[in-house]
Amino acid sequence: MSKKNILLIEPGYKNKYPPLGLMKIAQYHGSEGKNDKVMFIKGENPVVLEKDWDRIYITTLFSFEFSRIAKTIDYALKTSRGDSRKIFVGGIAVSLMHELFTKERRWEGIRFITGLLSDSPAKSLQLGKGDFYSRDTKGKPIEDLIPNYDILKQIDYEYPVRDAYFTYASRGCVRTCRFCGVPKLEGAQRDTPSISGVVEGIAEEYGEKKDLVLMDNNFTASQNFREIVAEIQSLGFYKGARLQRDGKSLKRRVDFNQGVDARILCKNEMLLKEMSKLCISPLRIAFDHLGLRKQYEQSVRFAHKFGMNQLSNYMLYNFHDTPEDLFKRMELNIKLNEELGIRIWSFPMRYQPTNLPNRSHIGKNWTWYQLRSFQMVLQATHGVVSGSPSFFKYAFGNSAQEFREILLYPHRYIFHRKWFREWGGQSEFNDFKKQMSKLSEIDKQELLQCLSLSENRYSEVKNGNGIKNSNIRKILPFYKKASKAETEEIYRLQEGIRQQSTCTLEKDEFVEDAGLESND
Repeated sequence: MSKKNILLIEPGYKNKYPPLGLMKIAQYHGSEGKNDKVMFIKGENPVVLEKDWDRIYITTLFSFEFSRIAKTIDYALKTSRGDSRKIFVGGIAVSLMHELFTKERRWEGIRFITGLLSDSPAKSLQLGKGDFYSRDTKGKPIEDLIPNYDILKQIDYEYPVRDAYFTYASRGCVRTCRFCGVPKLEGAQRDTPSISGVVEGIAEEYGEKKDLVLMDNNFTASQNFREIVAEIQSLGFYKGARLQRDGKSLKRRVDFNQGVDARILCKNEMLLKEMSKLCISPLRIAFDHLGLRKQYEQSVRFAHKFGMNQLSNYMLYNFHDTPEDLFKRMELNIKLNEELGIRIWSFPMRYQPTNLPNRSHIGKNWTWYQLRSFQMVLQATHGVVSGSPSFFKYAFGNSAQEFREILLYPHRYIFHRKWFREWGGQSEFNDFKKQMSKLSEIDKQELLQCLSLSENRYSEVKNGNGIKNSNIRKILPFYKKASKAETEEIYRLQEGIRQQSTCTLEKDEFVEDAGLESND
Protein backbone atom coordinates (compact mmCIF):
# COMPACT_ATOMS: atom_id res chain seq x y z
CA MET A 1 0.00 0.00 0.00
CA SER A 2 1.31 3.44 -0.89
CA LYS A 3 2.03 5.90 1.88
CA LYS A 4 -0.77 8.31 2.75
CA ASN A 5 -0.24 12.08 2.73
CA ILE A 6 -1.23 13.46 6.13
CA LEU A 7 -1.49 17.19 6.88
CA LEU A 8 -1.58 18.53 10.44
CA ILE A 9 -2.69 22.14 11.02
CA GLU A 10 -2.61 24.34 14.09
CA PRO A 11 -4.40 27.72 13.72
CA GLY A 12 -2.13 30.75 13.56
CA TYR A 13 -2.75 32.07 17.08
CA LYS A 14 0.06 32.57 19.58
CA ASN A 15 0.40 29.80 22.13
CA LYS A 16 2.94 28.74 24.70
CA TYR A 17 2.97 24.96 24.34
CA PRO A 18 3.17 22.80 21.20
CA PRO A 19 0.01 20.90 20.13
CA LEU A 20 0.33 17.65 22.04
CA GLY A 21 -2.69 16.09 20.30
CA LEU A 22 -1.25 16.65 16.83
CA MET A 23 2.15 15.38 18.00
CA LYS A 24 0.51 12.10 19.04
CA ILE A 25 -1.43 11.86 15.77
CA ALA A 26 1.88 12.41 13.96
CA GLN A 27 3.29 9.46 15.91
CA TYR A 28 0.33 7.31 14.87
CA HIS A 29 0.79 8.12 11.17
CA GLY A 30 4.58 8.57 11.09
CA SER A 31 7.55 6.28 10.63
CA GLU A 32 6.99 4.56 13.97
CA GLY A 33 3.32 3.97 13.16
CA LYS A 34 1.58 3.67 9.79
CA ASN A 35 4.65 5.02 7.96
CA ASP A 36 2.69 7.76 6.22
CA LYS A 37 4.11 11.07 5.01
CA VAL A 38 3.28 13.69 7.63
CA MET A 39 3.49 17.48 7.26
CA PHE A 40 2.75 20.05 9.97
CA ILE A 41 1.90 23.73 9.40
CA LYS A 42 0.81 26.58 11.65
CA GLY A 43 -1.71 28.95 10.12
CA GLU A 44 -1.60 28.95 6.33
CA ASN A 45 1.12 27.79 3.97
CA PRO A 46 0.49 28.00 0.21
CA VAL A 47 2.78 25.02 -0.36
CA VAL A 48 0.07 22.64 0.89
CA LEU A 49 -2.32 23.79 -1.84
CA GLU A 50 -0.11 22.17 -4.46
CA LYS A 51 -0.43 18.67 -3.02
CA ASP A 52 -3.16 16.05 -2.73
CA TRP A 53 -3.84 15.16 0.91
CA ASP A 54 -5.42 11.93 2.06
CA ARG A 55 -6.34 13.30 5.47
CA ILE A 56 -6.16 16.67 7.25
CA TYR A 57 -6.21 17.08 11.03
CA ILE A 58 -6.83 20.42 12.76
CA THR A 59 -6.38 21.09 16.47
CA THR A 60 -8.21 23.78 18.44
CA LEU A 61 -7.42 25.52 21.71
CA PHE A 62 -9.26 28.46 23.26
CA SER A 63 -12.95 28.75 22.44
CA PHE A 64 -12.70 32.53 22.03
CA GLU A 65 -10.36 31.95 19.07
CA PHE A 66 -13.33 30.68 17.07
CA SER A 67 -12.85 33.16 14.23
CA ARG A 68 -9.24 32.04 13.64
CA ILE A 69 -10.23 28.40 13.96
CA ALA A 70 -13.02 28.92 11.42
CA LYS A 71 -10.54 30.51 9.02
CA THR A 72 -8.27 27.49 9.43
CA ILE A 73 -11.11 25.04 8.74
CA ASP A 74 -12.07 26.95 5.60
CA TYR A 75 -8.44 26.85 4.50
CA ALA A 76 -8.39 23.10 5.04
CA LEU A 77 -11.48 22.77 2.85
CA LYS A 78 -9.71 24.72 0.15
CA THR A 79 -6.66 22.49 0.56
CA SER A 80 -8.76 19.33 0.29
CA ARG A 81 -10.45 20.74 -2.82
CA GLY A 82 -13.79 20.70 -1.06
CA ASP A 83 -13.66 17.09 0.13
CA SER A 84 -14.88 17.54 3.71
CA ARG A 85 -14.63 13.82 4.54
CA LYS A 86 -10.85 14.17 4.57
CA ILE A 87 -10.92 16.69 7.43
CA PHE A 88 -10.87 15.90 11.16
CA VAL A 89 -11.09 18.66 13.78
CA GLY A 90 -10.61 18.14 17.51
CA GLY A 91 -9.21 19.74 20.63
CA ILE A 92 -10.53 21.91 23.43
CA ALA A 93 -12.67 24.40 21.50
CA VAL A 94 -14.42 21.66 19.52
CA SER A 95 -15.11 19.67 22.68
CA LEU A 96 -16.57 22.69 24.48
CA MET A 97 -18.59 24.10 21.56
CA HIS A 98 -19.32 21.00 19.53
CA GLU A 99 -22.78 22.08 18.42
CA LEU A 100 -21.49 25.43 17.14
CA PHE A 101 -19.11 23.62 14.80
CA THR A 102 -21.46 20.88 13.63
CA LYS A 103 -24.34 23.20 12.77
CA GLU A 104 -22.24 25.21 10.29
CA ARG A 105 -23.59 24.07 6.93
CA ARG A 106 -20.43 24.83 4.95
CA TRP A 107 -18.56 22.33 7.16
CA GLU A 108 -20.96 19.46 6.58
CA GLY A 109 -19.09 16.16 6.35
CA ILE A 110 -16.17 17.24 8.52
CA ARG A 111 -15.66 15.05 11.57
CA PHE A 112 -15.55 17.09 14.76
CA ILE A 113 -14.00 14.93 17.47
CA THR A 114 -14.79 15.58 21.14
CA GLY A 115 -12.81 14.58 24.19
CA LEU A 116 -9.63 12.52 24.26
CA LEU A 117 -8.51 9.99 21.65
CA SER A 118 -8.52 7.36 24.38
CA ASP A 119 -10.31 4.57 22.51
CA SER A 120 -9.01 2.56 19.56
CA PRO A 121 -7.84 4.75 16.65
CA ALA A 122 -10.75 3.74 14.43
CA LYS A 123 -13.34 4.50 17.09
CA SER A 124 -11.73 7.71 18.37
CA LEU A 125 -11.45 9.13 14.85
CA GLN A 126 -14.97 8.00 13.87
CA LEU A 127 -13.61 5.98 10.95
CA GLY A 128 -16.10 4.03 8.92
CA LYS A 129 -16.62 2.26 5.64
CA GLY A 130 -14.40 3.75 2.97
CA ASP A 131 -11.95 5.32 5.44
CA PHE A 132 -8.41 3.96 5.44
CA TYR A 133 -7.36 2.41 8.77
CA SER A 134 -11.02 1.84 9.65
CA ARG A 135 -10.06 -1.71 10.72
CA ASP A 136 -7.71 -0.39 13.40
CA THR A 137 -10.16 -1.26 16.16
CA LYS A 138 -7.70 -2.89 18.54
CA GLY A 139 -4.69 -0.63 18.17
CA LYS A 140 -3.12 1.38 21.00
CA PRO A 141 -5.12 4.57 21.71
CA ILE A 142 -3.57 7.64 20.10
CA GLU A 143 -3.83 9.40 23.48
CA ASP A 144 -1.32 6.90 24.91
CA LEU A 145 1.31 7.31 22.18
CA ILE A 146 4.67 9.04 22.55
CA PRO A 147 4.35 12.55 21.04
CA ASN A 148 6.32 13.18 17.84
CA TYR A 149 8.70 16.10 18.40
CA ASP A 150 10.14 16.06 14.88
CA ILE A 151 7.11 17.81 13.39
CA LEU A 152 7.97 20.96 15.37
CA LYS A 153 11.02 21.39 13.12
CA GLN A 154 8.75 21.81 10.10
CA ILE A 155 7.50 25.27 11.13
CA ASP A 156 9.23 28.60 11.83
CA TYR A 157 7.12 29.36 14.90
CA GLU A 158 9.01 28.73 18.14
CA TYR A 159 6.94 27.71 21.15
CA PRO A 160 8.23 29.47 24.29
CA VAL A 161 8.23 26.08 26.05
CA ARG A 162 9.66 23.35 23.83
CA ASP A 163 12.72 21.73 25.45
CA ALA A 164 10.54 19.62 27.71
CA TYR A 165 8.81 16.31 28.19
CA PHE A 166 5.06 17.01 27.91
CA THR A 167 2.89 14.47 29.71
CA TYR A 168 0.25 13.81 32.36
CA ALA A 169 0.32 12.01 35.69
CA SER A 170 -3.49 12.29 35.91
CA ARG A 171 -6.45 13.41 33.86
CA GLY A 172 -9.69 15.09 34.92
CA CYS A 173 -10.35 16.77 38.25
CA VAL A 174 -12.12 16.14 41.55
CA ARG A 175 -13.63 19.64 41.34
CA THR A 176 -16.63 20.73 39.29
CA CYS A 177 -15.98 24.48 39.21
CA ARG A 178 -18.60 26.29 37.16
CA PHE A 179 -16.04 28.41 35.36
CA CYS A 180 -13.94 25.45 34.21
CA GLY A 181 -14.26 23.24 31.14
CA VAL A 182 -12.23 20.31 32.50
CA PRO A 183 -15.23 18.27 33.75
CA LYS A 184 -16.66 18.36 30.25
CA LEU A 185 -13.33 17.75 28.54
CA GLU A 186 -11.85 15.03 30.71
CA GLY A 187 -14.37 13.98 33.35
CA ALA A 188 -13.54 12.70 36.81
CA GLN A 189 -10.03 12.49 38.21
CA ARG A 190 -8.01 9.36 37.44
CA ASP A 191 -4.32 8.55 37.23
CA THR A 192 -2.65 7.83 33.91
CA PRO A 193 -0.20 4.99 33.23
CA SER A 194 3.32 5.51 34.55
CA ILE A 195 4.93 8.69 33.23
CA SER A 196 8.30 6.93 33.09
CA GLY A 197 7.31 5.16 29.88
CA VAL A 198 6.49 8.46 28.19
CA VAL A 199 9.62 10.26 29.39
CA GLU A 200 11.93 7.37 28.53
CA GLY A 201 10.23 6.91 25.14
CA ILE A 202 10.67 10.58 24.24
CA ALA A 203 14.30 10.55 25.37
CA GLU A 204 15.04 7.46 23.29
CA GLU A 205 13.42 8.78 20.10
CA TYR A 206 14.05 12.52 20.32
CA GLY A 207 16.83 13.00 22.86
CA GLU A 208 16.80 14.08 26.47
CA LYS A 209 14.77 17.16 27.36
CA LYS A 210 15.73 19.72 29.96
CA ASP A 211 12.33 20.14 31.65
CA LEU A 212 9.31 18.09 32.64
CA VAL A 213 5.96 19.76 32.04
CA LEU A 214 3.08 17.97 33.73
CA MET A 215 -0.22 19.21 32.32
CA ASP A 216 -2.44 17.72 35.04
CA ASN A 217 -5.50 19.71 36.01
CA ASN A 218 -5.26 18.80 39.70
CA PHE A 219 -2.14 16.78 40.45
CA THR A 220 -2.46 17.28 44.24
CA ALA A 221 -5.73 15.31 44.24
CA SER A 222 -4.08 12.16 42.90
CA GLN A 223 -4.45 9.05 45.07
CA ASN A 224 -0.86 8.19 44.16
CA PHE A 225 0.60 11.62 44.96
CA ARG A 226 3.67 10.39 46.85
CA GLU A 227 4.39 7.59 44.38
CA ILE A 228 4.29 10.07 41.48
CA VAL A 229 6.65 12.47 43.28
CA ALA A 230 9.07 9.60 43.86
CA GLU A 231 8.81 8.57 40.20
CA ILE A 232 9.59 12.13 39.05
CA GLN A 233 12.67 12.16 41.28
CA SER A 234 13.85 8.85 39.84
CA LEU A 235 13.60 10.34 36.34
CA GLY A 236 16.24 12.91 37.28
CA PHE A 237 14.06 15.84 38.31
CA TYR A 238 15.08 16.09 41.96
CA LYS A 239 15.84 19.37 43.72
CA GLY A 240 18.94 21.00 42.24
CA ALA A 241 19.04 18.61 39.25
CA ARG A 242 21.03 19.59 36.18
CA LEU A 243 21.27 18.10 32.69
CA GLN A 244 24.69 17.73 31.06
CA ARG A 245 24.24 18.23 27.32
CA ASP A 246 26.55 19.40 24.54
CA GLY A 247 29.18 20.41 27.04
CA LYS A 248 26.75 22.56 29.01
CA SER A 249 25.22 22.16 32.45
CA LEU A 250 21.52 23.07 32.27
CA LYS A 251 19.30 23.65 35.28
CA ARG A 252 16.30 21.32 35.10
CA ARG A 253 12.82 22.06 36.32
CA VAL A 254 9.44 20.47 36.88
CA ASP A 255 6.41 22.57 35.99
CA PHE A 256 2.87 21.66 37.00
CA ASN A 257 1.68 24.12 34.42
CA GLN A 258 -2.04 24.15 35.27
CA GLY A 259 -1.41 25.01 38.92
CA VAL A 260 -1.91 23.11 42.17
CA ASP A 261 -4.90 23.16 44.52
CA ALA A 262 -4.46 25.25 47.69
CA ARG A 263 -7.58 23.67 49.20
CA ILE A 264 -5.72 20.36 49.35
CA LEU A 265 -2.21 21.61 50.07
CA CYS A 266 -3.26 23.68 53.09
CA LYS A 267 -4.54 20.62 54.96
CA ASN A 268 -1.24 18.82 55.31
CA GLU A 269 2.19 20.44 55.12
CA MET A 270 3.70 17.07 54.24
CA LEU A 271 2.34 17.41 50.69
CA LEU A 272 4.47 20.47 50.03
CA LYS A 273 7.39 18.90 51.87
CA GLU A 274 7.22 16.06 49.34
CA MET A 275 6.95 18.47 46.40
CA SER A 276 9.95 20.43 47.67
CA LYS A 277 12.09 17.39 46.82
CA LEU A 278 11.53 18.20 43.14
CA CYS A 279 13.14 20.92 41.04
CA ILE A 280 9.85 22.82 40.76
CA SER A 281 10.28 26.32 39.40
CA PRO A 282 7.97 28.03 39.82
CA LEU A 283 5.31 26.50 42.04
CA ARG A 284 1.97 27.57 40.54
CA ILE A 285 -0.99 27.94 42.90
CA ALA A 286 -4.46 28.96 41.79
CA PHE A 287 -6.24 31.77 43.69
CA ASP A 288 -9.59 32.00 41.94
CA HIS A 289 -11.49 34.16 44.44
CA LEU A 290 -10.99 35.91 47.77
CA GLY A 291 -12.93 33.19 49.60
CA LEU A 292 -9.83 30.99 49.20
CA ARG A 293 -7.57 33.48 50.96
CA LYS A 294 -6.98 31.39 54.09
CA GLN A 295 -6.20 28.19 52.18
CA TYR A 296 -4.04 30.00 49.65
CA GLU A 297 -2.02 31.89 52.25
CA GLN A 298 -1.43 28.73 54.29
CA SER A 299 -0.19 26.91 51.20
CA VAL A 300 2.24 29.72 50.41
CA ARG A 301 3.57 29.64 53.97
CA PHE A 302 4.04 25.88 53.82
CA ALA A 303 5.88 26.25 50.50
CA HIS A 304 8.19 28.87 52.01
CA LYS A 305 8.84 26.66 55.03
CA PHE A 306 10.25 23.98 52.73
CA GLY A 307 12.35 26.34 50.62
CA MET A 308 10.00 26.86 47.66
CA ASN A 309 10.33 30.62 47.25
CA GLN A 310 9.68 31.10 43.54
CA LEU A 311 5.93 31.02 43.03
CA SER A 312 3.53 31.79 40.22
CA ASN A 313 -0.11 32.53 40.71
CA TYR A 314 -3.21 32.26 38.51
CA MET A 315 -6.00 34.69 39.39
CA LEU A 316 -9.39 34.33 37.77
CA TYR A 317 -11.34 37.56 37.39
CA ASN A 318 -14.54 38.68 35.64
CA PHE A 319 -16.46 35.73 37.07
CA HIS A 320 -18.32 36.41 40.36
CA ASP A 321 -15.54 38.61 41.76
CA THR A 322 -15.37 42.41 41.94
CA PRO A 323 -12.45 44.73 41.15
CA GLU A 324 -11.94 45.05 44.92
CA ASP A 325 -11.76 41.26 45.25
CA LEU A 326 -9.08 41.09 42.55
CA PHE A 327 -7.06 43.93 44.08
CA LYS A 328 -7.04 42.30 47.52
CA ARG A 329 -5.76 39.05 46.05
CA MET A 330 -2.98 40.84 44.18
CA GLU A 331 -2.17 42.89 47.26
CA LEU A 332 -1.92 39.78 49.45
CA ASN A 333 0.88 38.48 47.26
CA ILE A 334 2.78 41.74 47.67
CA LYS A 335 2.44 41.49 51.45
CA LEU A 336 3.57 37.85 51.45
CA ASN A 337 6.55 38.77 49.30
CA GLU A 338 7.64 41.43 51.78
CA GLU A 339 7.01 39.37 54.89
CA LEU A 340 8.55 36.08 53.75
CA GLY A 341 11.22 37.33 51.38
CA ILE A 342 9.80 35.30 48.48
CA ARG A 343 8.72 36.21 44.94
CA ILE A 344 5.21 35.56 43.69
CA TRP A 345 4.42 36.49 40.10
CA SER A 346 0.68 36.86 39.51
CA PHE A 347 -1.11 36.20 36.23
CA PRO A 348 -4.69 37.55 36.17
CA MET A 349 -6.78 35.35 33.88
CA ARG A 350 -9.95 36.90 32.47
CA TYR A 351 -12.92 34.57 32.67
CA GLN A 352 -14.85 33.77 29.52
CA PRO A 353 -17.61 31.12 29.37
CA THR A 354 -16.18 27.96 27.87
CA ASN A 355 -18.90 27.86 25.20
CA LEU A 356 -18.52 31.47 24.05
CA PRO A 357 -16.70 31.95 20.71
CA ASN A 358 -15.27 35.37 21.61
CA ARG A 359 -14.18 37.52 24.57
CA SER A 360 -17.43 39.44 24.88
CA HIS A 361 -18.43 38.22 28.34
CA ILE A 362 -18.70 40.90 31.03
CA GLY A 363 -19.08 39.70 34.61
CA LYS A 364 -21.97 41.02 36.67
CA ASN A 365 -19.60 43.04 38.88
CA TRP A 366 -17.52 44.47 36.03
CA THR A 367 -18.12 46.78 33.08
CA TRP A 368 -16.59 46.73 29.63
CA TYR A 369 -14.63 49.87 30.38
CA GLN A 370 -13.11 48.46 33.58
CA LEU A 371 -12.08 45.25 31.82
CA ARG A 372 -10.44 47.21 29.03
CA SER A 373 -8.73 49.50 31.55
CA PHE A 374 -7.29 46.55 33.45
CA GLN A 375 -6.11 45.12 30.17
CA MET A 376 -4.29 48.40 29.51
CA VAL A 377 -2.65 48.31 32.96
CA LEU A 378 -1.28 44.84 32.20
CA GLN A 379 0.07 45.80 28.78
CA ALA A 380 3.31 47.13 30.29
CA THR A 381 4.21 43.77 31.84
CA HIS A 382 2.82 41.27 29.31
CA GLY A 383 0.05 40.25 31.69
CA VAL A 384 2.27 39.86 34.76
CA VAL A 385 1.64 41.47 38.16
CA SER A 386 5.14 42.05 39.46
CA GLY A 387 6.11 41.11 42.99
CA SER A 388 7.70 44.53 43.43
CA PRO A 389 5.73 46.59 46.01
CA SER A 390 6.70 49.95 44.50
CA PHE A 391 5.72 48.97 40.97
CA PHE A 392 2.50 47.36 42.17
CA LYS A 393 1.38 50.52 43.95
CA TYR A 394 2.34 52.67 40.97
CA ALA A 395 0.41 50.54 38.48
CA PHE A 396 -2.55 49.31 40.55
CA GLY A 397 -2.88 51.84 43.36
CA ASN A 398 -2.42 51.88 47.13
CA SER A 399 -5.89 50.58 47.93
CA ALA A 400 -8.89 48.84 46.40
CA GLN A 401 -10.60 52.23 46.11
CA GLU A 402 -7.63 53.71 44.25
CA PHE A 403 -7.54 50.67 41.97
CA ARG A 404 -11.19 51.23 41.08
CA GLU A 405 -10.39 54.88 40.32
CA ILE A 406 -7.53 53.87 38.01
CA LEU A 407 -9.95 51.64 36.11
CA LEU A 408 -11.98 54.79 35.46
CA TYR A 409 -9.05 56.75 33.99
CA PRO A 410 -9.00 57.64 30.29
CA HIS A 411 -7.10 54.88 28.56
CA ARG A 412 -4.47 57.30 27.28
CA TYR A 413 -3.54 58.05 30.88
CA ILE A 414 -3.25 54.34 31.71
CA PHE A 415 -1.25 53.31 28.67
CA HIS A 416 1.12 56.31 28.85
CA ARG A 417 0.95 56.56 32.64
CA LYS A 418 4.54 57.71 33.09
CA TRP A 419 4.04 60.51 30.59
CA PHE A 420 0.84 61.82 32.10
CA ARG A 421 1.75 61.35 35.76
CA GLU A 422 5.30 62.65 35.75
CA TRP A 423 6.39 64.08 32.41
CA GLY A 424 4.97 66.28 29.67
CA GLY A 425 1.31 65.33 30.12
CA GLN A 426 1.20 66.00 33.87
CA SER A 427 -0.69 69.29 33.58
CA GLU A 428 -3.50 67.67 31.60
CA PHE A 429 -3.62 64.76 34.03
CA ASN A 430 -3.89 67.15 37.00
CA ASP A 431 -6.78 68.93 35.31
CA PHE A 432 -8.52 65.60 34.87
CA LYS A 433 -7.96 64.65 38.53
CA LYS A 434 -9.36 68.00 39.64
CA GLN A 435 -12.49 67.49 37.55
CA MET A 436 -12.82 63.89 38.75
CA SER A 437 -12.75 65.04 42.38
CA LYS A 438 -16.00 66.92 41.77
CA LEU A 439 -17.85 63.69 40.94
CA SER A 440 -19.85 61.89 43.60
CA GLU A 441 -19.88 58.09 43.72
CA ILE A 442 -23.22 58.14 41.91
CA ASP A 443 -21.70 60.42 39.26
CA LYS A 444 -18.80 58.00 38.79
CA GLN A 445 -21.16 55.11 38.29
CA GLU A 446 -23.07 57.09 35.69
CA LEU A 447 -19.81 58.00 33.96
CA LEU A 448 -18.73 54.37 33.97
CA GLN A 449 -21.99 53.35 32.34
CA CYS A 450 -21.53 56.01 29.67
CA LEU A 451 -18.01 54.82 28.93
CA SER A 452 -19.19 51.22 28.66
CA LEU A 453 -21.82 51.89 26.01
CA SER A 454 -21.43 50.41 22.58
CA GLU A 455 -19.18 52.39 20.26
CA ASN A 456 -22.07 53.81 18.23
CA ARG A 457 -24.03 54.79 21.32
CA TYR A 458 -20.96 56.26 23.01
CA SER A 459 -20.23 58.44 19.99
CA GLU A 460 -23.57 60.15 20.67
CA VAL A 461 -22.73 61.02 24.27
CA LYS A 462 -18.96 61.56 24.26
CA ASN A 463 -19.48 65.25 23.55
CA GLY A 464 -22.11 65.52 26.26
CA ASN A 465 -25.12 65.00 24.00
CA GLY A 466 -28.01 63.64 26.03
CA ILE A 467 -26.08 63.95 29.33
CA LYS A 468 -27.91 66.07 31.89
CA ASN A 469 -25.23 65.84 34.61
CA SER A 470 -22.99 68.89 34.10
CA ASN A 471 -20.01 67.36 35.93
CA ILE A 472 -20.02 64.36 33.59
CA ARG A 473 -20.36 66.62 30.55
CA LYS A 474 -17.25 68.51 31.68
CA ILE A 475 -15.13 65.41 32.19
CA LEU A 476 -16.07 63.51 29.02
CA PRO A 477 -13.69 65.51 26.75
CA PHE A 478 -10.74 63.99 28.64
CA TYR A 479 -11.81 60.60 27.25
CA LYS A 480 -11.19 61.52 23.65
CA LYS A 481 -9.35 58.89 21.67
CA ALA A 482 -5.74 59.82 21.05
CA SER A 483 -4.97 60.54 17.43
CA LYS A 484 -2.17 58.71 15.68
CA ALA A 485 -0.17 61.91 15.49
CA GLU A 486 -0.57 62.58 19.22
CA THR A 487 0.51 59.05 20.11
CA GLU A 488 3.57 59.24 17.86
CA GLU A 489 4.51 62.58 19.43
CA ILE A 490 4.26 61.13 22.96
CA TYR A 491 6.52 58.24 21.96
CA ARG A 492 9.00 60.65 20.36
CA LEU A 493 9.16 62.88 23.43
CA GLN A 494 9.58 59.90 25.73
CA GLU A 495 12.69 58.60 23.94
CA GLY A 496 15.54 58.38 26.39
CA ILE A 497 13.35 58.73 29.47
CA ARG A 498 11.10 55.73 28.94
CA GLN A 499 10.49 53.72 32.09
CA GLN A 500 12.44 50.48 32.06
CA SER A 501 10.39 47.33 32.47
CA THR A 502 10.35 45.83 35.95
CA CYS A 503 9.49 42.40 34.57
CA THR A 504 12.48 40.05 34.47
CA LEU A 505 10.63 36.83 33.71
CA GLU A 506 11.82 34.55 30.95
CA LYS A 507 9.68 34.46 27.81
CA ASP A 508 8.52 30.92 28.59
CA GLU A 509 6.87 32.13 31.81
CA PHE A 510 4.30 34.39 30.17
CA VAL A 511 0.85 32.82 29.98
CA GLU A 512 -0.95 31.93 26.77
CA ASP A 513 -4.15 33.72 27.62
CA ALA A 514 -3.36 37.09 29.16
CA GLY A 515 -5.96 38.54 26.81
CA LEU A 516 -3.75 41.47 25.86
CA GLU A 517 -4.48 41.33 22.14
CA SER A 518 -8.23 41.57 22.47
CA ASN A 519 -10.03 44.78 21.56
CA ASP A 520 -13.42 43.32 22.50
